[in-house]
Amino acid sequence: MGIEIVQVDAFTNAPFRGNPAAVCFLGEARDPAWMQNVAREMNLSETAFLVPRTNGHNGQKWPSEIDLRWFTPAVEVDLCGHATVASAHALWETGRLSADAPAHFHTRSGVLTAERRGGWVELDFPSLPETAAAPPAELAGALGVTPSYTGKSRFDYLVEVGSRAVLQGLQPNFATLRQVEGRGVIVTSRSDSPEYDFVSRYFAPNFGIDEDPVTGSAHCVLAPFWAAKLGRQEMTGYQASARGGVVRVRLEGDRVRLGGKAVIVLRGELV
Repeated sequence: MGIEIVQVDAFTNAPFRGNPAAVCFLGEARDPAWMQNVAREMNLSETAFLVPRTNGHNGQKWPSEIDLRWFTPAVEVDLCGHATVASAHALWETGRLSADAPAHFHTRSGVLTAERRGGWVELDFPSLPETAAAPPAELAGALGVTPSYTGKSRFDYLVEVGSRAVLQGLQPNFATLRQVEGRGVIVTSRSDSPEYDFVSRYFAPNFGIDEDPVTGSAHCVLAPFWAAKLGRQEMTGYQASARGGVVRVRLEGDRVRLGGKAVIVLRGELV
């Protein structure tokens, strides 16, 4: 019998938009090298591996307590928003969890909770505030733009630019960007549309992802950054990649509530 795997487009309600992630349902933990090989085979920005905690596991119905790990085609990562949205959506859509049951994911970043709220998946993630930092010498050259502000969070650099037009015009030199230490670079600006409060793009060539379509964990940095600038705790962000995606954020102390929609686009099995 094969291992069920689905592909989910996250932070969108339309197929072929947002950020695709594979979600692999495992009956028991597997070797990390095997998981890395599966992620490389799927060749998506992230593949999520779910293992139900044994207490209460009965056939197709899973307990709410679930182990979750994320792999890019190159490495295992500590935090990933879109593959967590995808995982929760897949659990509900396949009937492993009831639609009104929360999912409590046990991860390398602690326990992360996902709940269904009016057609949206809402995640409870840690806030990752940045602090002002001198930009590495390679950063401005790699982006081809002079930042108006540069900060550093636990994982990423954050760069503010003057407008959405500047943001969308970026054509990074990824070979140079690989010389910048850290997971990746978040570039952001105020929105020029009333639909959104801010816009962003995310680049992580060191982790095998030149540009990520929509990045939930980056919004754990963007939420406190824009909350301080705009004086608002609740906002909507648009990640302006080629696929594009919408992320709702709500800052609650040292936590960020991330909201996104999702749709399954492919179902299959590993044989």
